Amino acid sequence: MFRHVSTGITRKKLLTGAATIIVGAVAVATQPNPAQATEELNALVWCDHTDPALLAPFEEKYDVKVNLKEYEGTGAGLSIIEQSRPGDWDVFVIDGVDVHRAVDMGLLAEIPADALPTSDIFPEVVMAENNVVDGKTYAVTEKFGYNTISFDKTKVDPKDMEDMSVIWSDKYTGRIAVYDYYLPVIGLVGLGLGIDTADLGTDDMPAIKEKLFAMKKVAKQVGEVVSSQTALATGEVDILVGGGEWITAVLSEDKPNLDWIIPKQGALRWAQSIGVMKDSAKPDLALKFVQYILSPEGQSKLATSSCYWGMPANAKAGEHLNDAQKAALRWNDQAGYLKNSQLYPIPDENLDAQMQDAWVEMLQQ
Repeated sequence: MFRHVSTGITRKKLLTGAATIIVGAVAVATQPNPAQATEELNALVWCDHTDPALLAPFEEKYDVKVNLKEYEGTGAGLSIIEQSRPGDWDVFVIDGVDVHRAVDMGLLAEIPADALPTSDIFPEVVMAENNVVDGKTYAVTEKFGYNTISFDKTKVDPKDMEDMSVIWSDKYTGRIAVYDYYLPVIGLVGLGLGIDTADLGTDDMPAIKEKLFAMKKVAKQVGEVVSSQTALATGEVDILVGGGEWITAVLSEDKPNLDWIIPKQGALRWAQSIGVMKDSAKPDLALKFVQYILSPEGQSKLATSSCYWGMPANAKAGEHLNDAQKAALRWNDQAGYLKNSQLYPIPDENLDAQMQDAWVEMLQQ
């Protein structure tokens, strides 16, 4: 995420249980809309939904004013809901892996499966395991992308970036930045060691910890999204561990020297979902908003939001993207990328604690 970049993408990657949950960026963002709109809709979202270009078509079509509140991290989003009154929110954008938690808390309404363009969504990101509970659909994947390696192709050998071990080798000492979020980076280190994220366990942590320390030794900085992206964009560093299209695609026009790759060992795949709040006073309008976001037009605008870019879940969005946008998103490479990427590790309490402890120790090196 986002995060995000200013991309504010610090957003999504800070899941519940993350070492740091950022709650400062929760200011209300009200977008330009029809002056005499007859209805209002309230959505709790990530920053990529705050782009006026995304909202305008929906607002004009339904004569509605969409009020947004941007948040970063599932924990922060749930905190906002807990402090709100029932019915305050109509739509909720959430990290795909946290949909079940929201359902267990009674926050999301069931969505009729036939109301969603499921057949148009890339099969690998339909992700029923995330969005469906007990056979009922509560959310739908709207956007996805990768935590991998971003780099300046004019300053490093792109061939070197094809091997994950480059992130802890000494060839680029002092020229590497690391995204400060333990789950995807530990997942990447695990992939570099040949450990699938679904199989990652406590017995793997000593080897992972060793490589984390080696990575920190050769890195110039470990930072959140904006500082990491800035360091890469300004040439302060040449490689960003944990980056991806969400870091470089939004900069592709101004910074064509920035690139990203999925190494031979693979990458981590993130996915964000959108659903209707169970207590919404306007469930029909909320569903229409979800349907608009999932439409080819809405998807193309969400994919290229001014906050951060990412792959649209709806494959038909390609009809609304130009060649340059598709190139930045690696549209034609998705079949291979989807096969060579894995979901975030989902650690139990014990493993999560070990991961966070290893991360803190690494930061202190």
